[in-house]
Amino acid sequence: MKFEPINYIRNKSLRWRIMICIGIAIIMLAATLLTTTRLSYYSIQNLGDSYKSNSELTHFSQAVSTTEKAMENYVNYRTFESIDAYYNSRTKVEDYFSKFQDFPSKNEVVHKEYIVHQLTEAFLYYSNLAISARRANNETEISLNYKYAMDSYNYLTSQVLELNNLRLQQNAARYDENQSRILISNTLSIIFFLVFSVMIFFVLYLTITSIMEPLADISEVAHKVARRNFDVPLFNRTTNDEIGTICTAFDRMIISIREYIDTIWEKARTEAELKEKEIEMQALYTDAQLRALQNQVNPHFLFNTLNTGAQLAMMENADKTCYFIEQVADFFRYNIQQQERMVSIDEELGLVDNFVYIMKVRFGNRLEFTKEIPDGTFPQQIPSMTLQPLVENCIKHGLKNTKGKVTLKVEIEDKYIVISVNDNGEGMPEKTREAVFKAVASETTRLPQDVLDDNSTHNGTGLISVFLRLQLQFHRYDLFDITGGDNGEGTKFIIKVPKHV
Repeated sequence: MKFEPINYIRNKSLRWRIMICIGIAIIMLAATLLTTTRLSYYSIQNLGDSYKSNSELTHFSQAVSTTEKAMENYVNYRTFESIDAYYNSRTKVEDYFSKFQDFPSKNEVVHKEYIVHQLTEAFLYYSNLAISARRANNETEISLNYKYAMDSYNYLTSQVLELNNLRLQQNAARYDENQSRILISNTLSIIFFLVFSVMIFFVLYLTITSIMEPLADISEVAHKVARRNFDVPLFNRTTNDEIGTICTAFDRMIISIREYIDTIWEKARTEAELKEKEIEMQALYTDAQLRALQNQVNPHFLFNTLNTGAQLAMMENADKTCYFIEQVADFFRYNIQQQERMVSIDEELGLVDNFVYIMKVRFGNRLEFTKEIPDGTFPQQIPSMTLQPLVENCIKHGLKNTKGKVTLKVEIEDKYIVISVNDNGEGMPEKTREAVFKAVASETTRLPQDVLDDNSTHNGTGLISVFLRLQLQFHRYDLFDITGGDNGEGTKFIIKVPKHV
């Protein structure tokens, strides 16, 4: 019969295999330890790594020297090769000196690193200025910065040499320390290894013998659980040793898994219902916000408009009065009919024309309104009553001067239609501007009382409502802004409408 080592090992008991593995492991560890000790002995004599810092410092010194030569060649000859060499070596210098200490220290070596760090920064700074001056052919700056760079370089070279000597002394002391410690460590390692190897062998032998029998049952149940079969018999073991604790814990785990599965199904069903209700409530809440913001109308405007119409009826013929009243009626008809839906930019521009006509009748030559709109149509959808409140705000603040000037401009960019409304008033204070954006972020439609003027009847509702409706519609905060007006006067409102809406 052919002897097969693999089958022979598989037919042995688990205890036998574990003990063989432990024996082999101990032999291998012993061989490893002896080898390591032997290698450590030889490595003590070749602790070249201890002087790695000196090697790095040498490379750093060479990189600094290369940088200085490249700078000198460029200042004298201004060649492409020299400037290319300068930037390549400068990069190496920056990589090295970034590892140096950048704070003063009481430690002599560390403080010397700090000095080298500062001198390197000075050298790079003045060499860069010299390069820039050479590019600009500024002879005065070239001479001055070149001199500073060379002074820094010479002082840096001497300090690097001193630092190198200090590190050599430090590494030599560390070498002696490491040699003693390695010898002691090797001796102790051998002693502890032998003692613990014997202890581990006997402890494992006794422990493995005691746990193998119940582990077979646990293994069988574990395989069933791994196959998602949780309908397994419980151990009900009453012993107080570790195996009994494991069996008790395993029983509790099986019971907990069964209960958890039932809980998950119930929770999933409940969460699905709650999610459905949450989506529905969110939709209702958003719709309510839009409706509440769109229904805010300034009653003062209606009052003033009707007064103006009455004055026209007394001063002019019935035709002009009729036309004026028709414009007023059209304005409010648009407000009422369109407040619950999106409209095109063209429709909003038409409403602005209607509104401006009413304002010009009211204020006469005191109001100058200018439009800058490119040819074509603008079918992009925006919330209704978006542009009119901005124009009204600009007219109100522009008329504080002798003559109010309001400009409405439409520009086409890559992804947006940009609409701006500018007045020639005193401009919006930065405090008020910040308060407007805070109100939009917190979904509040009024400005704080400490921001409003004492004699002002304007509470910022119309302006904040416009920005809030844009944010609610497009779910973005970067589609509106308030800046200083053109030519450094007044206030400018900016709205960006995505082209594909």
